Amino acid sequence: MNLVLIFGPQAVGKMTIGQELEKITGLKLFHNHMTIDLVSNFFSYGTEEGRRLVDLFRMEIFKAVAKSDLKGLIFTYTWCFELEEDWEYTRIICDIFKQNGANIYLVELEADLEERLRRNVTNNRLENKLLKRDIEKSKKLLLEAEHKHRNNSYIGEIKFENYLRINNTNIPSDEVAKIIKNKFNI
Repeated sequence: MNLVLIFGPQAVGKMTIGQELEKITGLKLFHNHMTIDLVSNFFSYGTEEGRRLVDLFRMEIFKAVAKSDLKGLIFTYTWCFELEEDWEYTRIICDIFKQNGANIYLVELEADLEERLRRNVTNNRLENKLLKRDIEKSKKLLLEAEHKHRNNSYIGEIKFENYLRINNTNIPSDEVAKIIKNKFNI
C-alpha cells in the first residue's frame, strides 16, 4: 500500500499530475474537489457543516482505502503552512495509512503565479472541478489565497524521509508523474 500526498497552491497542477501518476502506477486518484464538489451541492465548503461533511467523507475514504487491498492512493490538497490545523490534518492522514503499513510519500509542487493563472482555466480543471467553472470567482479566490496563505513550505521546513519538492512551472504533467514514480520507485 502506498499513499502519495500531492500538495501545493491552487492551480499548480496537483490533480493533473495525479491523473498522470494514476495512469503509470495503478494508484487511485482522490483529488480534493471530489468531496468539495459533492458537499457543495448541499452546503458551501466555507460553512461549518460543509467543512465537517467534506472531512467526514475524506476520513472514511482514507480509512477504507488504507485497510483495502488496493495498491494505494494519491490524494491532492492545498496545505496552508501557517495553520497548525493543516499540519495536524496531514499527520492524521499519514497516521491512518501508517497504521496499516503503507509507504507514505509527500510531493510538494510549486509554480509561478502567472503559470497558475493560465492553468486555472484549462479544460481539464474546468471539467473536473465544478466550483472552478465560475472563472472570475475562481481567479479571485486564487489571488486572495496567494496573499492570505502560505501554500508552499520554506526550504527545509518539511522534515520527512520520503519528501520531494518540484517546481513544475515548465515541466509537463506526465514528466512530473514520471519523476515522482522513479524517485519513490512506485
